[in-house]
Amino acid sequence: MRFPRLFVLVVLGVLLAPLNALADGPVKIVVLGDSLVAGYGLAAGRDFPARLEAALRARGKDVSVVNAGVTGDTASGGLSRFERSVPEDAKGLILELGINDAMRRIDPQKTERALRAILDKARERGMAVLIAGMVAPRSAGTDYAVRFDPIYGRLAEDYGVPLYPFFLDGVAGKPELKLADGIHPNPEGVEVLVTRILPKAEELVERAAAAK
Repeated sequence: MRFPRLFVLVVLGVLLAPLNALADGPVKIVVLGDSLVAGYGLAAGRDFPARLEAALRARGKDVSVVNAGVTGDTASGGLSRFERSVPEDAKGLILELGINDAMRRIDPQKTERALRAILDKARERGMAVLIAGMVAPRSAGTDYAVRFDPIYGRLAEDYGVPLYPFFLDGVAGKPELKLADGIHPNPEGVEVLVTRILPKAEELVERAAAAK
């Protein structure tokens, strides 16, 4: 039996609609990091990934931002949990790791190797990446900082991915934007972080959507 061409097109449209809806769903971005993004000391929904998602959506971006921050995590810790923390359907990655390495004086070469391995995994998946850089606390000493601080720029250049030079830009050195511990951003501090990184995050979403 032959069906009219219009009938066939309508049926195909109905069958393919769920697939099209899935393909056009939100672009999933994962923030792989430590307590600075995990929401340490903050109420639910005030963490950096949640506020970044809200800011991106306010700018018209259809995006879902996943919080893959773990308090106390090092670069090696992030590497060890990459597969379980970064969903297979994620198309973008914000890599925010390393400050705990510096605070513990972990050999910068070890930190860099772990970050490179994470970037390798993201590249294998075809993910768009934004590196959120760090600088070593001055208490770590000049010699350590000279070895640690250039890591992120070197990685961005080697992997050809964008760099946001210092994740805590605008908050570091400002007690009024931190919790009582003097380290983690308070809700106002999180908003500063989001506002400052937002242009780079928008670019990441566009690149991730194109890859999608």
